Amino acid sequence: MVKVNMHEAKSQLSRLGRLAWAGEEIVIAKAGEPYLRLEPYREPLRERKLGGLEGKIRLSEDFDEPDQELMVLMESSKIFPDED
Repeated sequence: MVKVNMHEAKSQLSRLGRLAWAGEEIVIAKAGEPYLRLEPYREPLRERKLGGLEGKIRLSEDFDEPDQELMVLMESSKIFPDED
């Protein structure tokens, strides 16, 4: 974490901006106490609309039914196949 006072921040803004973009936490202090945090600007995430694929995806009737072949393979397999 880089902590600088307000005067230093004014004179070193470009350097502090590069550090912030590089992932460094920059805190600007006023009278010795944390006052501001300098961080890179990020575009806000768009709000997601639910249901965008409604009616476009179809599941088979037996989607939730257990797959017997897969169950047999899982139950009969060894956890450590190289060991007997």
